[in-house]
Amino acid sequence: MFEKIIYHIDVNSAFLSWEATYRLYHKGGKVDLREQVAAVGGDVTMRHGIILAKSIPAKKYNIKTGESLMEAKQKCPDLIIVPPNYNLYEQCSAAFMRILKEYSDMVEQYSIDEAFVDMTATYHLFGTPEETAQIIKNRIRDELGFTVNIGISTNKLLAKMASDFKKPDMVHTLYPHEIERKMWPLSVSDLFFVGRATTKKLFTMGIKTIGELAKCDPVWLQTILKKQGEVVWSFANGIDFSPVITEPPANKGYGNSTTTPFDVMDTETAKVVLLALAETVSKRLRRDDVRVSVISVGIRASDLSYCSHQKVLDVATNITNEIHKAACELFDELWRGQPIRHLGVHTSKVQDDDGIRQLFFFEAVDYEKLVAVDRTVDAIRDRFGNDSVKRAVFVKHPIDHMSGGISREKREVDYSRIKVE
Repeated sequence: MFEKIIYHIDVNSAFLSWEATYRLYHKGGKVDLREQVAAVGGDVTMRHGIILAKSIPAKKYNIKTGESLMEAKQKCPDLIIVPPNYNLYEQCSAAFMRILKEYSDMVEQYSIDEAFVDMTATYHLFGTPEETAQIIKNRIRDELGFTVNIGISTNKLLAKMASDFKKPDMVHTLYPHEIERKMWPLSVSDLFFVGRATTKKLFTMGIKTIGELAKCDPVWLQTILKKQGEVVWSFANGIDFSPVITEPPANKGYGNSTTTPFDVMDTETAKVVLLALAETVSKRLRRDDVRVSVISVGIRASDLSYCSHQKVLDVATNITNEIHKAACELFDELWRGQPIRHLGVHTSKVQDDDGIRQLFFFEAVDYEKLVAVDRTVDAIRDRFGNDSVKRAVFVKHPIDHMSGGISREKREVDYSRIKVE
């Protein structure tokens, strides 16, 4: 049996890199944002003002993904901020994935900017694993204009760890015999699945490096960290049996949330936001031909405190009005009058939509008509755009009628209003 060869391929500073490439090759730009102290950031006026991606030079100023634009600007007043453009990101990601699928039919898209590829059966067609990785890396750079790192190993964990070594535009190996030399000297914070809280616990326990973690008694670790102790000990020793999965697993739940452009202070406005979220969630359910029987609502107040509540429906549904009604009932039970900055509608207990619904004798609602209306609206929006059909309550309303997920201001950029240097 051949030893597996797994690649982890990760786009370097993806969002910023894709924006830089687009400006250079399509908008006449002369300055490469990847070489500047630059970052992709949300819109402060829409209360989405956080760093989404940063250039490698920005790391020198300790600018971090997820921090506010204000914090980043305090670290570097000359930081270049560019707006997000998810439509562009999706196009670049699709082009990136198409190239990978030319080298193997075993490609798992792990996120919009990274993938695992099982090259066991095909790498030899192009050379050694390292030579084949160089071919793929260089082709992405030459044809698409952005760079990637490729990590090579015998399992997904080690391949992912390898791709995080020196950047950008590099190929690294981390085979099992290289673990002690290349991985064990690293901080435990660099190990996959070890977040800030776990890092803090491990540091408190005197465990600073991955090597020290690997040599711990796994039973003792499990006593302290529960199930995670077993996982991180295995990862520290390079143990991972997860396969490359070419088909994404079915969703266990659907949900959307949105940060409102202003603090919501009244029930009426909150329920308009919930209607917009119900629109987008229910459309996704109908697209996938599924229904849900659990609805939950989450509220984040202006002081960032959070609370949520859920209910089980008598009958599973994907009808917009029904999901909105349940969300409003939950909101009424949950809200205590605090200013709201963020609302979410989430669903679970997903089942296939078989077109059959349990009816009750005294029921007055014509559910068949509601289903037909929703399907018709979906078809019109798919053909002519989301704004082609809008409920009357949203006309001249500041709340976007299709809220949640990736907001429209993050979907596209008006370059006529931006100076591209």
